Amino acid sequence: MGIDTTERRVGFVAGAIALVLAGLFTPHLYKNTWITETAKPVRGHTCAAPYHWNTVQKTCTHLKLTHPSDWLPQFILIAVMAIAIIAFTYFRKRVGVAFAGFFLGLALGSVGFPFLILGGWLLLRALRLQRYGDPTFFGSSRAAREQAQAKRANRAVVAREPRTRTPARTRSRKGDADTAAITARPVTPEPSKRYTPKKPPRKRK
Repeated sequence: MGIDTTERRVGFVAGAIALVLAGLFTPHLYKNTWITETAKPVRGHTCAAPYHWNTVQKTCTHLKLTHPSDWLPQFILIAVMAIAIIAFTYFRKRVGVAFAGFFLGLALGSVGFPFLILGGWLLLRALRLQRYGDPTFFGSSRAAREQAQAKRANRAVVAREPRTRTPARTRSRKGDADTAAITARPVTPEPSKRYTPKKPPRKRK
């Protein structure tokens, strides 16, 4: 189940993108930063505390001061998954790349949607390779059509072959032969030398 050249290139690109995402969190690890959080208004232009209505963005916003410790877990997760994708791609481990892609995509939410696509794409190619011997779409489609044609041809050959049954005449002849063998046996038993008395000798004239 090793990945091919195309999958390997895509895996390296995905690992590089994940490293870039991890690098975007680096400035937040050294100092406190302000981030803008958004939320939907409760009614009209009314926002729940501590959010305020932003006339430019037409939504509720709030400035939040974050500590470096708030960004550290997410940074470690992205960095570890990025290194895992690159390592599994280097060693041509399709299952490892797909698992790391799925895990990173679920952890990042909407931002990680491309990594979910990566994991699904690798699993789909693995299924095609296992079933049809070709991971590509056109190759697997051609192999599927050939397999379907072969199955239809085998069914047609089986349908044309006559069913072999034992004719009734053969069964009756076999029964008649058994009956004849039973009736051909001698009815009177042969004389035994032990229990049958000897015949008296004939007198000479």
